[in-house]
Amino acid sequence: MNTLIYQELIRRRTRDEKSLAVLIDPDKSGEAHLRRLLSESNLPHIDFIFVGGSLLTSGNMHDTVCTIRSICTKPIVIFPGDANQIDSEADAILLLSLISGRNPELLIGKHVTSAIHLKRSGLEIISTGYMLIDGGVETTASYVTGTSPLPSNKPGIAAMTGLAGEQLGLKVLYMDAGSGAREPVPASLIHAVRSQVSIPIIVGGGIRNKKGILEAWNAGADVVVIGNALEENPELLPQLRAELIGSA
Repeated sequence: MNTLIYQELIRRRTRDEKSLAVLIDPDKSGEAHLRRLLSESNLPHIDFIFVGGSLLTSGNMHDTVCTIRSICTKPIVIFPGDANQIDSEADAILLLSLISGRNPELLIGKHVTSAIHLKRSGLEIISTGYMLIDGGVETTASYVTGTSPLPSNKPGIAAMTGLAGEQLGLKVLYMDAGSGAREPVPASLIHAVRSQVSIPIIVGGGIRNKKGILEAWNAGADVVVIGNALEENPELLPQLRAELIGSA
């Protein structure tokens, strides 16, 4: 089984190298938008490309992944919103287990139905503890999963949830306020989880500017994910990265 993406996450974590990922929703990303977002001026600032959405209605996962592949060689990681979001043209998939909720379908049920398809896909599988965090507004992720997010003012609950995920053998944690969140994951929650776990932490949802990225990185996130902000303004990426380098 391939482990290249996971090994890179571990290498960066060991060296305290922070990463920036772009989340692409197939429903919102036509070819013209992708070519604009993944332009030569933007690519040097991207470490990983995540592809997926909580609810795909009109977008095509395979076409989106193939278009990205035709534009660049950056690692493509599927961030699935459902068991059918599997595509062998990507490099890896975050196999999400929703450890912040109590919906058995998203803890093991969907995994059983997709297991043979995942095996045949040849994708690198990265077992990931998915933690939905209250971002101040109900998101598509919380609605579709039928679960309540972790409270944003209870760092102890988040820390023990993350620790339980690591003890269960999950390789990565993904703390997500959800697409369209009013507020990002609080730094206090990220710090609390980081204080208890050694595995890589990915943080996304509601992050729109340099301040949000730095706060997440400084609190212990290894990878920060930006989605909606870049859908609205693809030119934001080089500006953000230049500011971040200047702040280093």
